[in-house]
Amino acid sequence: MTDTIRDQAASALAEVEKVTAAILPEPGTAIVALDTATAPQADAIKARMAELDMTNTQSIISFGARSQAELQVISQEMLAGVKNKDVGPAGNSLTEIVSTIRGFSGEELDVNRERSWWDRLTGAAAPLAQFIARYEEVQGQIDRITENLLRHETVLLKDIKSLDLLYAKTLNFYDELGLYISAGQAKLKELDTTTIPAKEAAVAATPEADQLKVAQELRDIRSARDDLERRVYDLQLTRQVTMQSLPSIRLVQENDKSLVGKINSTLMNTVPLWETQLAQAVTIQRSKEAAEAIKGANDLTNELLTANAKNLQDANRVVRTEMERGVFDIESVQLANQTLIDTIQESLAIADEGKARRAAAENQLGKMQAALRDTLSAARARRTGLGDATGGALQS
Repeated sequence: MTDTIRDQAASALAEVEKVTAAILPEPGTAIVALDTATAPQADAIKARMAELDMTNTQSIISFGARSQAELQVISQEMLAGVKNKDVGPAGNSLTEIVSTIRGFSGEELDVNRERSWWDRLTGAAAPLAQFIARYEEVQGQIDRITENLLRHETVLLKDIKSLDLLYAKTLNFYDELGLYISAGQAKLKELDTTTIPAKEAAVAATPEADQLKVAQELRDIRSARDDLERRVYDLQLTRQVTMQSLPSIRLVQENDKSLVGKINSTLMNTVPLWETQLAQAVTIQRSKEAAEAIKGANDLTNELLTANAKNLQDANRVVRTEMERGVFDIESVQLANQTLIDTIQESLAIADEGKARRAAAENQLGKMQAALRDTLSAARARRTGLGDATGGALQS
């Protein structure tokens, strides 16, 4: 990363901290009624009540329309902000820089690695030379990507500030809707408690000949009152939707702030650290070349010592294990003994079960013989009727 980009990233750090530290005010939820409002709030509510002309339907329909038109402007600004957002390209640049770093294989540092037949055939450069050339190529890519990241960071910081203004406008509109709703509710209360009862009394006091006209006026007032109630309800719905848009703005801001923080951390920490480690890798590799021959011999000696010791340990383990084993393994003797016990117990259980079934059968046979004997005795005792016939049939 060039010194210019590094200086720009450092200067942007203060702006990032300032933007991320900003705390947006929370919207209130309660609507202040005219009776409980402070003097400035009461004046504001009465000023909006004065916009109402209950004899003019258009006045009721357009009540609070000025604020709703502002909501439309705010929504269009939000949509334009979403369309012009550079979050996608910024995220792509972060992904690109990670892919570039990962695409640089550390295996290229190994100057003793076996060269492929194609490298030998084409006379390709030595691994260290290839690594240095690759390092210079990747360094150029990193410089280009960091420049893009810095531009994205600047755009995102502007977007966050714009969203702060948008949040403030939306909050003002939210409060303005509260004043209109309070004014409409106060006007409805005035109609229900004063205007309509007075008109009803006027209808009752008007002579019958002129009563129809005054009754129509009462009906018009009641109809206008219902129109105003529906209008106030629409304003309440609009206020609720506006409240929901406030956390949406905050969510977009938080995403932008997180991305700005990630970009700044990458520029200030990740890229310089990676470049330092890569430069160290080149230096370390060059210093390792002088010790490669000795290292190879030492490694071979150590491998032989280690392999012989390991083979001795494995062979000793097998021999000593077999020497210490008995003719029979105790586990096998235990298993055979337990199987024999289970077989004897199973035979005894089967014998007991057969004995119980035979005893039960003998008992049932005795009962059947006794029942048959009793039936025959009863048949012989009777001399006439069905008993004689039954007895004769049983004897035969």
